[in-house]
Amino acid sequence: MTNNTTPHKWRFFRSGGFDQVALETAADLQHLSELDPKLWTVLSCPTSGLEIDSRTLTLLDLDGDGQIRVPEIQAAVSWSCQRLTDAELMFQAPGVPLDAISDADEIGAAIKLAALRVLEYTGKTADDSLQVDDFADKSRLFSPDHCNGDGVVMAELTADEDVKQLINDIVSMLGGVADRSGGMGTDAQMLSSFVAQAQAIVDWHTAGAAESDDLHPLGSDTAAAVAVFDSVQAKVDDFFVRCQLAAFDSRAAQALNPEATVYAVLANRAIGQGDDDIAALPLAEVGAGLALPLGQGINPAWAEKVQQLCQVVIKPLLGNIPESLSFADWSAISAKLAAWRAWQATRPNSALHQLTPERLTAIVSTDATARLEQLIALDLAEKTFADNVDAVERLVHYQRNLVTLLRNYVSLSDFYQGENKAIFQAGTLYLDQRSCELVLYVADMARHASMAPFSGCYLVYCTCTRQGEAAVNIVAALTGGDVDELMVPGRNGIFYDRNGRDWKASVIKVVAQPVSIRQAFWSPYKRVAAFIEGQLQKFAASRDKDIETQTTSGVADAAAAPAATTSGFDIAKFAGIFAAIGLALGALGTMLAAVVAGLFSLQWWQVPLVLLGVMLLISCPSMLMAFMTLRRRNLGPLLDANGWAVNTRAKINVPFGAALTGLAKLPKGAKRSLKDPYAEKKQPWGLILLVLLVIAAAVGYWLYW
Repeated sequence: MTNNTTPHKWRFFRSGGFDQVALETAADLQHLSELDPKLWTVLSCPTSGLEIDSRTLTLLDLDGDGQIRVPEIQAAVSWSCQRLTDAELMFQAPGVPLDAISDADEIGAAIKLAALRVLEYTGKTADDSLQVDDFADKSRLFSPDHCNGDGVVMAELTADEDVKQLINDIVSMLGGVADRSGGMGTDAQMLSSFVAQAQAIVDWHTAGAAESDDLHPLGSDTAAAVAVFDSVQAKVDDFFVRCQLAAFDSRAAQALNPEATVYAVLANRAIGQGDDDIAALPLAEVGAGLALPLGQGINPAWAEKVQQLCQVVIKPLLGNIPESLSFADWSAISAKLAAWRAWQATRPNSALHQLTPERLTAIVSTDATARLEQLIALDLAEKTFADNVDAVERLVHYQRNLVTLLRNYVSLSDFYQGENKAIFQAGTLYLDQRSCELVLYVADMARHASMAPFSGCYLVYCTCTRQGEAAVNIVAALTGGDVDELMVPGRNGIFYDRNGRDWKASVIKVVAQPVSIRQAFWSPYKRVAAFIEGQLQKFAASRDKDIETQTTSGVADAAAAPAATTSGFDIAKFAGIFAAIGLALGALGTMLAAVVAGLFSLQWWQVPLVLLGVMLLISCPSMLMAFMTLRRRNLGPLLDANGWAVNTRAKINVPFGAALTGLAKLPKGAKRSLKDPYAEKKQPWGLILLVLLVIAAAVGYWLYW
């Protein structure tokens, strides 16, 4: 029992620039609902993209909205503490012993009884602990041969052969309903639908079984006669309607018969009796008051079917086969078959027609349906057990994973204390002799790329591929090492997920940010060096192109004018060039002399201080910007971009950032040989240039001072 009059004494630790609550005891869990949500690190997190059991997250997400919120966390913790005899079990190794389940109330006793049955069904004893794996295969807990509370009955549940056959018929005809055991059976709704369809078919057969001349004018041959009649009815009706139009207006007869041009088209190719163009022509020649010829004069494409009509329909109904069929005789035939056709139109649309009428009659006339309904009701009566099994599963999942979630939700102790990886850390990215530990899955690249830069981290987005797996996108934060000219799109690395599987990682986007003050100090000089190198490359390329152009044009001019004389050496122009070069060197020497003179006027110990001051003056702006960026570098925007609701500013300072990015180092005690047989030979030109500059500065100083 907890004492509500004495406030719980919480313990906080400081990490990431803010105070975080330490969850270490059962009392911490029991009082978690009392902790002010403003002191929680996270207020909401998604149920996907996390390195934690997805089933646990599904159980926590009570409203199914894909987010785990504070009230859901509080409810889960409170329920777990209530259902365990000692909440300290939440901090222990995975597994819930039977005697750890509290049976202090009726609900707890029912859950404990269900847990005992789960142990029995999984082949364990009462002394064994319940594990998450015990619920992986529900068919062991809800076997077909005993009731499981889902209201679905399989054939294996009964020894009654009539009921078993009825269940098999329902499953084969209607597909059945999935049972908790994994098989297919039937529930009350499907049984009701099956019986209703069976009754409708039986009633339809009963109506059709009436012995009457109206319904069966040709006895048992009526069905075959109607099939032949239906195959030609539209074409015969078309003929008589055309003839009636011709009788109505004599001018219509010519238009209702095919024109001669139709036959001209047919004359230019081989035609068969079943040709579609012939079948589209009228059944016979159209004229006012004409009868349908049943021999000569019939459309060849329909001759065979008309002969079937004569033998199967006309002769049995009229007693003979006349030379032609009048409209009155055709109407009489249609009337005699109308009752049968009307009965066929009422044929129920059901898959149960595959069963024989005798079987359907037996289904609706015996009490097998009533016995199956009782069996379904009996199965539903076990719903309490099924619900209690779900409660046991929930308890086992919470015992194994809930504290881990709390240490990534209420606090970020897993992330900052380093003993375990946080649930949002997807794995490790190896790239350019470094390992990045702060790696997150990215589901929405556009959303993440728009928010994540506010984290102040140097970010590398990669697409990861692996044979047999769907490609995934990740983002890695580089928080240590040199990143100049490093992360260009297209570079490849290796990503190891939390299961140890390796993925090929290709860089697709880079968000550049300062990584350290040291890097910022040298960045102006590196930018200047890169600018000079770029300008030299442009100049060299330009000069190379000019020389190529001049050479090509010179050769062309020489070929066009071979007798042209060679121009003489222009001494004045040459002297002007050397004068300009001398003037430039003099100005440079003057500047160097002024600098050297200024340095020589100082005490020897003041010279390095001046040089250091100049370097700081150049580097300070970059260092200041880097310092301000590194001060605001934090985890929040990275998680917010993935759907989290981070409730604090979780800083990633320089020391912690260095721990998140590992750099390549030689193993301790390793021997290293510095001799490189392929090393570039050192040239003395650098030293010579330095000596010349010093001499020029000295000469300038001597001449002008």
